[in-house]
Amino acid sequence: MSFQKNTQIAVEKLSAIKIVPVLVLNDVDSGLKMCELLAECGLPAAEITFRTTAAEAVIKAAASRFPELYLGAGTILNSRDLHRAFEAGAKFAVAPGFNPTIVKEAVANGFAFAPGVCTPSEVEQAMEYGCRFLKFFPAEASGGVNFLKSLIAPYKHLGVRFMPTGGVSTGNVAEYLKLKEVVAVGGTWLGKSSDIESGSWDTIRTAVKAAVELSKNI
Repeated sequence: MSFQKNTQIAVEKLSAIKIVPVLVLNDVDSGLKMCELLAECGLPAAEITFRTTAAEAVIKAAASRFPELYLGAGTILNSRDLHRAFEAGAKFAVAPGFNPTIVKEAVANGFAFAPGVCTPSEVEQAMEYGCRFLKFFPAEASGGVNFLKSLIAPYKHLGVRFMPTGGVSTGNVAEYLKLKEVVAVGGTWLGKSSDIESGSWDTIRTAVKAAVELSKNI
């Protein structure tokens, strides 16, 4: 399928899920444990970031063991990692910034991909390549909900959609999700590296369950 079609599928899937845990995973075992917990708690998605050497293996193992999860890849900084992510089983990918080389590669291969933006110029550059689904990053540091409203305004009629990530938390997630142009948010507070590394699974489970309940009420 085409880039536009697969990206639209990603938008529809993520819109139903609303909160996507953003995970930095150092090994396959803890990655699978985290994915198992997400599946059990009813939060069927994860963005597994390519910030560690384990990311590709985690996606491959999790895609096989938990087909019900909508798995994505984050921190895609080059075309090689883009291909590695999708070959491993990722259904969508995002990046912190706008890199035309990666966008062109995603379009050419029909990969669902959302480049990162935080300025009007970046939004327009991304749209020039056919992108209508964008990651707003770093969300809070860039100005939060109020800035995103201003960023949306000139492009609202063009159907641009956003996934804010970076500083999103239980205290502001509802404000982001109330914007109809927001597809979902990246849940950076879910599955923190320190909690995963220490095996604090009860703490993580509590946070995930709270996120599920929160999303139901928005």
